[in-house]
Amino acid sequence: MENTAAIKLIDKIVKDLDQTGINTDALIDDIKTLRGYALEEQIPLVVKVLRLTYEHIEENETFLIPMPEDEEEEYEVEAAVESSPVESLKYVLSLMRNLDNKINIADLKTYRDSLNNF
Repeated sequence: MENTAAIKLIDKIVKDLDQTGINTDALIDDIKTLRGYALEEQIPLVVKVLRLTYEHIEENETFLIPMPEDEEEEYEVEAAVESSPVESLKYVLSLMRNLDNKINIADLKTYRDSLNNF
C-alpha cells in the first residue's frame, strides 16, 4: 500500500500483536480501518483479505490460518516450529506493505483462498 497512514497502521498492528497478542476488539477495529485505506487505493485483493481476516478473527477469536509454505523450503518448514497465529497474522499484514512484489501477491492470494476455504 502506498498511503503512509496505512503503512503506519500496519506497523502499529504488528507492534500491538508483539505486545499483547491477538486482542480481538482493538485488532478488528484496526483491520477495518486498514481495509478503508485499501478501498481508497482500490486494491481489491487486499480489501478481500482484510475483510476475510477480521471476520475469521471475530468467529474464532484468533487467527487459525498458517503461513503459506515455500515449496523450495518445504523440508526446512517442516522442521521448524509451526507458525503461531500471531506470526501468521503479522506475516499477512507485512505482505501488504509491498504490493509490487509478486511473491507477496501470490501469498496474499494463498491467504485469501485459505480464509475462504476455512
